[in-house]
Amino acid sequence: MSEAAQVIAPAAAALSMRDVEIVYRVRGIDREVVRGISFDIGRQESYGLVGESGCGKSTAALSIVRYLPRNGRVTAGSIEVAGQNVLALRGESLRRYRRDAVSMVYQNPGSALNPSLRVGRQLTEVFALRGASRPEARERSLAALHEVHIADAESVLRRYPHQLSGGMQQRVVIAMALATNPSLLILDEPTTGLDATVEAEVLELIRELQQRHSTALLFISHNLGVIRKMCERIGVLYAGELVEQGPGEEILANPRHPYTVGLLRCIPRGGLRKDRGKLDTIPGFLPPIGADLPACVYVHRCALAEEICSKEKPADHDVGTEHTSRCHFHELAQQLPRATADVPVEGPGIDRAAMPLLELGELTKTFHQDGHSIRALSGVSALLWPGETLGLVGESGSGKTTLARTLLGIVESTSGTVEVDGRTLPARLADRSARDVAALQIVFQNPDSALNRRHTVRRMLKRTLAKLAGVGGREAEDRAQELVDAVRLPERALSARPTGLSGGQKQRVAIARAFAGKPRLVVCDEPTSALDVSVQAAILNLLVDLQGKEQTSYVFISHDLGVVRYLSDRIAVLYLGRLMELGPAETVFGPPHHPYTEALLSAVPTIEGEQRPRISLVGDIPSAADPPTGCVFHTRCPRFLGTICETEEPPLVEVEPQHAMRCHIPVDELRRLQGAEPPG
Repeated sequence: MSEAAQVIAPAAAALSMRDVEIVYRVRGIDREVVRGISFDIGRQESYGLVGESGCGKSTAALSIVRYLPRNGRVTAGSIEVAGQNVLALRGESLRRYRRDAVSMVYQNPGSALNPSLRVGRQLTEVFALRGASRPEARERSLAALHEVHIADAESVLRRYPHQLSGGMQQRVVIAMALATNPSLLILDEPTTGLDATVEAEVLELIRELQQRHSTALLFISHNLGVIRKMCERIGVLYAGELVEQGPGEEILANPRHPYTVGLLRCIPRGGLRKDRGKLDTIPGFLPPIGADLPACVYVHRCALAEEICSKEKPADHDVGTEHTSRCHFHELAQQLPRATADVPVEGPGIDRAAMPLLELGELTKTFHQDGHSIRALSGVSALLWPGETLGLVGESGSGKTTLARTLLGIVESTSGTVEVDGRTLPARLADRSARDVAALQIVFQNPDSALNRRHTVRRMLKRTLAKLAGVGGREAEDRAQELVDAVRLPERALSARPTGLSGGQKQRVAIARAFAGKPRLVVCDEPTSALDVSVQAAILNLLVDLQGKEQTSYVFISHDLGVVRYLSDRIAVLYLGRLMELGPAETVFGPPHHPYTEALLSAVPTIEGEQRPRISLVGDIPSAADPPTGCVFHTRCPRFLGTICETEEPPLVEVEPQHAMRCHIPVDELRRLQGAEPPG
């Protein structure tokens, strides 16, 4: 038993934070980030910490492992992990604490692993630090990888991190984190960048390992569906204060703070679609760190606020069993007026009798690498009408981004055609006219990598206007102002650089730039996946408004199926470069679906709880360099028939009006297997 473990009292909570205050020193001034938070996590308990970016979630987590940046420090309160006073630890005792008592899994596993070292060396080092010999460390490393369900552990130990998929990288990081049997495991957005199926597997793995190792979890996420699935208790953090905490199911079903109510209303839930109403949003912005706040930190964004809120700090009111709310008007929280009216999208609608805006004809893309031919796209055909949104879903490696880049001309297709308004576009972007480039634009997932941080917003927009619309001088200035107004940015944003804007504001700038040339089609590649639910709702509403006004079409790529369902008119499901299912959003999301679509939908965690039995897919997507014979999905299909699936590739056929599917199982049989109601 380690020295750290010997001092742990058996009855001690896994984590106890009492009145913790944390500041960052910026330009010689201490700026408060965490304001007196207190909560406990019992042994084997799971506690979820939610709130917008900048609320202090990660700062609180870093204080527990004593990894605050140099300008950060805990100024008051106490932190105890398994009975140890964390703030009193120094030198060797601090190193033993980090080695034995606490572990942390970060959002991006790629940055948590050293890219220059093989996985085996990084994992065996964890055991070597605890005194294991080299052979013993290797044996324990293999056992740790088997424990996180990595079957080919020997091969994984020999690989570098970049040779593993995102889900595999996260499994390795979890294996390293649990190798020391910590009392507390902190998970900071561990599944944000993962596909729905991989996310479900990782979450189930975490839960299984938590029970096996008797470990407590502190789970940080802006995905409330994940929090609902994983956590017994929830704390809602706003501007460094815990404004509500209690049992997870109780808070999600009966929120008693206006901020919690606002967060829940931002989520596209219950099958909400754009033609039935906009998403609710939380008005205003989170106060900057160190801001001088009123008595109630939420008063500037709260529709229930009265004079008492600015003058008298609200107490932690008991509103249920172990459920508290820091609000003077907690009994009125669920009567909070909606910030956005339930108004469907305005516009002339979609005329499918007219000429399609976009037509993809047997689009194929084959890459050549290390002597192998990798078919990333295989004969994809689809139509898109003006004002319509086509959602693209599928796991990483299914061909979504390749399809988007091929139709934009960023990647040259091997064969097939891309037609816009009946005109066939050149396969290469360099061969397309300025008119063609302006017609097809893209909004990327990460605005930081898409915007030049040295340029002001005004300069970026005016350069785009000059290139795509041939507009300059005063007209460009006026048009830039119109674009900023259209995406609801303040006028001062024109003079700002990206570094002075929030994540949501930067994404609005990216959208404004995409619309500068009056595009006919905008490809949205995971534009909201890294955003908080409140910012996500505002961006989705913005996209809906712009579509209604401009009759712009979207190709929308996301692994968040709730977001795809809200925004999309039709949905295309891709697997290994093949179109497996295509149809209206409501049809694709309602049974009968293709077995692959069925598995994707079953993997999505929701705040309402489990909606359908989880369908596990065996293994990862096969290599596109050596795809399976017959139906490419048969190696993972939960409804595998036998020889016919292995030897014959099913065609993409219309199984219902406007609903196409690639499967050997007849649609009536799928309807029976999936418990769907017969038509009529």
